Parts: sequence; structure tokens; C-alpha cells
Amino acid sequence: MKFIKINKFDLIIALYIFGLITVNLMGVKLMPLGHFLGLDFNISVVIFLMLLMFTTIDVVSEIYGRARARSIVFSGMIVLVLLVLFMALATWLPQTSHFALGSSYQEIFGISIRLAIASIVSFLCSELLDVLVYNRLREKMKGRKIWLRNGLANFAGTLVDTTLFMVISFYSVFVQGFGANVKFLLGMILPYWLAKCVMAIVGTPLVYAGIRYLRRPKTAKMIPVEEEVYEN
Repeated sequence: MKFIKINKFDLIIALYIFGLITVNLMGVKLMPLGHFLGLDFNISVVIFLMLLMFTTIDVVSEIYGRARARSIVFSGMIVLVLLVLFMALATWLPQTSHFALGSSYQEIFGISIRLAIASIVSFLCSELLDVLVYNRLREKMKGRKIWLRNGLANFAGTLVDTTLFMVISFYSVFVQGFGANVKFLLGMILPYWLAKCVMAIVGTPLVYAGIRYLRRPKTAKMIPVEEEVYEN
């Protein structure tokens, strides 16, 4: 019996798209972390998938270069736009009376549309920043210290991602006063970003593992820093 052969790069991209879609569909659920310094700390359940997405982009940058990583980011943005459009269509179409879902379908996926819009903005800005920082550091460090480049790129990318995503997704026009919104958002942004930073540090071995995984085939040779071609 022959096993199905899966291209390694295809698997990496599939995992990336899995994380991208799941973050948008399930990111609305928040977990309480407690109360500290007058703030109620909350965190989204999809925190566990953010490491996968940024790690994937850094691994692709290391092996295939900046242009390929940017191509994946823009492809991911197209996926998010299509997701938003289809959710809008799906919630607008009428439903049969034989299997009525009530308002739950619209409530769940109506919220997800807002999250997806927030994710398009935060995803594009943060992922492109991650690619930029990682590759600039790769040039300066001559391809050395992957752990440091990965950490700094993730810290910068996740800060932008977290701030933009939380503000667009959870800023409430029904809350009395701008200060109340800021207090609530800081209670999510700070722990969420710090948790991402911790996970980026803990997950550094995954970057090395991913690089070794993609390097094995002869066709997946790492691009030297001095030979990398940048697109305008």
C-alpha cells in the first residue's frame, strides 16, 4: 500500500491557512485572566494559533526569501477578503423553515464579519512588518542568530497585530466614554501581546525545526542573504 505523498511546502501553507481561517471564525471568544492594576485582563482563545502563523512566515522568509513570504501574506489577505464576502452573503440569504437556526447563525457570523475585517487590517500590517523586520535583521546579521531575529520580528508584528485587531474588533460605541473603552482594550491588548511574546520565545525551537524540515529537499535550498532578490 502506497502512502499519500505530501509536498512539505504545501503542508506548511495549509497549516498557515488553517490558522488564518480559525483565528477569524473563533477569535470572538475571550477567556478571563483576572484583575490586576485596575484592569480586567482577557485573552482570545486563538492565542494558541498566532505562534503558528508568525513562525510559518519567518520559516518561509529564511528558506525562500522576503519576496516569497510577502506573496504568502498577500495570498492570505485575499483569503480573508473572500471569507468576509462569503459570510456577508451567507448571513444575508434566507433560511428554510424546515431547519431554522433562528438568529444564532446571524449573531455568530455577523460578529465574525467584524472580526474578519479587523483581521484583514491587522493581519496585513503585522505580517508585512514581521517580514520586513526579520529580513532586515537577516541582512545585518548575515544570516546568523535566527532566534534573535525571530523574537524581535514577532514582538514587533504581534504588537501591531494585537493593537489594531483589538481596537477594530472590540471598541464599543455603546460604552459610556472614551476612557472606559481604553481601559477595556488595554485589559486585552497588554496580556494578549505579552502572551504572544512569551509564546514566541517558547516556540523558537519550532522555527529551527521548520527550517530543517523545509531544507531537506534539494529543491528547497535556503537563499543566501546576498543573493536574495527584492521586489519593489
